[in-house]
Amino acid sequence: MSSDAPELLLASHLKALKLPTFLREHHKLARQCALEDVDHVRYLARLVELELIDRERRMVERRIKAARFPAAKSLDSFEFAAIPKLNKMLVLELARCEWIERRENVIALGPSGTGKTHVAIGLGLAACQRGLSVGFTTAAALVSEM
Repeated sequence: MSSDAPELLLASHLKALKLPTFLREHHKLARQCALEDVDHVRYLARLVELELIDRERRMVERRIKAARFPAAKSLDSFEFAAIPKLNKMLVLELARCEWIERRENVIALGPSGTGKTHVAIGLGLAACQRGLSVGFTTAAALVSEM
Protein backbone atom coordinates (compact mmCIF):
# COMPACT_ATOMS: atom_id res chain seq x y z
CA MET A 1 0.00 0.00 0.00
CA SER A 2 1.51 3.32 -1.05
CA SER A 3 1.86 6.30 1.28
CA ASP A 4 -0.71 8.21 -0.83
CA ALA A 5 -3.41 5.54 -0.39
CA PRO A 6 -4.85 6.84 2.93
CA GLU A 7 -4.98 10.37 1.51
CA LEU A 8 -6.74 9.18 -1.66
CA LEU A 9 -9.17 7.09 0.38
CA LEU A 10 -9.93 10.07 2.67
CA ALA A 11 -10.51 12.33 -0.35
CA SER A 12 -12.82 9.75 -1.87
CA HIS A 13 -14.82 9.38 1.34
CA LEU A 14 -15.12 13.13 1.84
CA LYS A 15 -16.39 13.54 -1.72
CA ALA A 16 -18.90 10.70 -1.21
CA LEU A 17 -20.10 12.31 2.02
CA LYS A 18 -20.34 15.69 0.25
CA LEU A 19 -17.97 17.47 2.64
CA PRO A 20 -16.08 19.83 0.32
CA THR A 21 -14.87 22.14 3.08
CA PHE A 22 -13.39 19.19 4.98
CA LEU A 23 -11.60 18.14 1.81
CA ARG A 24 -10.32 21.64 1.07
CA GLU A 25 -9.36 22.70 4.61
CA HIS A 26 -8.29 19.60 6.58
CA HIS A 27 -4.55 19.83 5.76
CA LYS A 28 -4.26 23.55 6.49
CA LEU A 29 -6.26 23.27 9.71
CA ALA A 30 -4.29 20.20 10.82
CA ARG A 31 -1.02 22.12 10.46
CA GLN A 32 -2.47 25.10 12.32
CA CYS A 33 -3.81 22.91 15.15
CA ALA A 34 -0.48 21.07 15.41
CA LEU A 35 1.32 24.41 15.85
CA GLU A 36 -1.20 25.44 18.51
CA ASP A 37 -1.01 22.02 20.24
CA VAL A 38 -4.77 21.51 19.77
CA ASP A 39 -6.10 18.02 20.51
CA HIS A 40 -7.92 15.92 17.89
CA VAL A 41 -11.41 16.64 19.27
CA ARG A 42 -10.93 20.41 18.99
CA TYR A 43 -9.40 19.94 15.54
CA LEU A 44 -12.49 18.02 14.40
CA ALA A 45 -14.78 20.57 16.05
CA ARG A 46 -13.09 23.39 14.12
CA LEU A 47 -13.29 21.43 10.89
CA VAL A 48 -16.98 20.68 11.40
CA GLU A 49 -17.63 24.33 12.20
CA LEU A 50 -15.93 25.40 8.95
CA GLU A 51 -18.07 22.90 7.03
CA LEU A 52 -21.28 24.16 8.65
CA ILE A 53 -20.43 27.81 7.98
CA ASP A 54 -19.56 27.09 4.36
CA ARG A 55 -22.67 24.95 3.88
CA GLU A 56 -24.93 27.70 5.25
CA ARG A 57 -23.23 30.26 2.98
CA ARG A 58 -23.79 28.05 -0.07
CA MET A 59 -27.44 27.47 0.89
CA VAL A 60 -28.04 31.22 1.17
CA GLU A 61 -26.36 31.74 -2.22
CA ARG A 62 -28.62 29.07 -3.79
CA ARG A 63 -31.76 30.65 -2.30
CA ILE A 64 -30.70 34.09 -3.58
CA LYS A 65 -30.03 32.70 -7.06
CA ALA A 66 -33.37 30.85 -7.08
CA ALA A 67 -35.21 34.05 -6.06
CA ARG A 68 -34.16 35.70 -9.34
CA PHE A 69 -33.66 39.17 -7.93
CA PRO A 70 -32.97 41.71 -10.68
CA ALA A 71 -30.07 43.08 -8.61
CA ALA A 72 -28.47 42.47 -5.22
CA LYS A 73 -29.70 45.37 -3.10
CA SER A 74 -29.61 45.02 0.67
CA LEU A 75 -31.34 47.22 3.19
CA ASP A 76 -27.88 48.25 4.42
CA SER A 77 -27.38 50.20 1.20
CA PHE A 78 -30.84 51.80 1.23
CA GLU A 79 -30.87 55.59 1.77
CA PHE A 80 -33.75 55.98 4.23
CA ALA A 81 -32.97 59.70 4.57
CA ALA A 82 -33.83 60.22 0.88
CA ILE A 83 -37.42 59.10 1.55
CA PRO A 84 -38.41 60.58 4.92
CA LYS A 85 -42.01 59.31 4.66
CA LEU A 86 -40.78 55.70 4.68
CA ASN A 87 -40.90 54.23 8.17
CA LYS A 88 -37.37 52.90 8.66
CA MET A 89 -38.23 51.07 11.87
CA LEU A 90 -41.11 49.27 10.15
CA VAL A 91 -38.88 48.19 7.26
CA LEU A 92 -36.23 46.90 9.66
CA GLU A 93 -38.94 45.08 11.62
CA LEU A 94 -40.16 43.49 8.38
CA ALA A 95 -36.58 42.36 7.69
CA ARG A 96 -36.87 40.09 10.75
CA CYS A 97 -39.35 38.09 8.60
CA GLU A 98 -41.80 37.35 11.41
CA TRP A 99 -44.61 38.51 9.12
CA ILE A 100 -43.81 35.61 6.81
CA GLU A 101 -44.11 33.10 9.64
CA ARG A 102 -47.49 34.66 10.53
CA ARG A 103 -48.48 34.27 6.85
CA GLU A 104 -49.12 37.97 6.42
CA ASN A 105 -48.69 40.03 3.25
CA VAL A 106 -46.70 43.18 2.61
CA ILE A 107 -47.59 45.43 -0.29
CA ALA A 108 -45.35 48.31 -1.35
CA LEU A 109 -47.23 51.13 -3.04
CA GLY A 110 -45.97 54.46 -4.25
CA PRO A 111 -44.80 56.46 -7.22
CA SER A 112 -41.89 55.43 -9.35
CA GLY A 113 -38.45 55.98 -7.89
CA THR A 114 -39.40 55.74 -4.22
CA GLY A 115 -37.40 52.62 -3.45
CA LYS A 116 -40.12 49.98 -3.50
CA THR A 117 -38.05 47.50 -5.50
CA HIS A 118 -34.95 48.14 -3.40
CA VAL A 119 -36.89 47.51 -0.17
CA ALA A 120 -38.57 44.42 -1.64
CA ILE A 121 -35.21 42.97 -2.69
CA GLY A 122 -33.74 43.84 0.71
CA LEU A 123 -36.60 42.04 2.47
CA GLY A 124 -36.20 39.09 0.11
CA LEU A 125 -32.46 38.89 0.83
CA ALA A 126 -33.19 38.99 4.56
CA ALA A 127 -35.62 36.11 4.12
CA CYS A 128 -33.04 34.11 2.14
CA GLN A 129 -30.51 34.64 4.91
CA ARG A 130 -33.04 33.31 7.42
CA GLY A 131 -33.46 30.10 5.45
CA LEU A 132 -36.67 30.95 3.60
CA SER A 133 -37.29 30.41 -0.09
CA VAL A 134 -38.10 33.55 -2.04
CA GLY A 135 -39.45 34.26 -5.51
CA PHE A 136 -39.12 37.80 -6.84
CA THR A 137 -41.45 39.25 -9.45
CA THR A 138 -42.79 42.64 -10.36
CA ALA A 139 -46.46 43.55 -10.49
CA ALA A 140 -46.15 44.05 -14.26
CA ALA A 141 -44.65 40.57 -14.73
CA LEU A 142 -47.33 39.06 -12.53
CA VAL A 143 -50.13 40.75 -14.51
CA SER A 144 -48.67 39.69 -17.86
CA GLU A 145 -48.30 36.11 -16.58
CA MET A 146 -51.97 36.03 -15.67
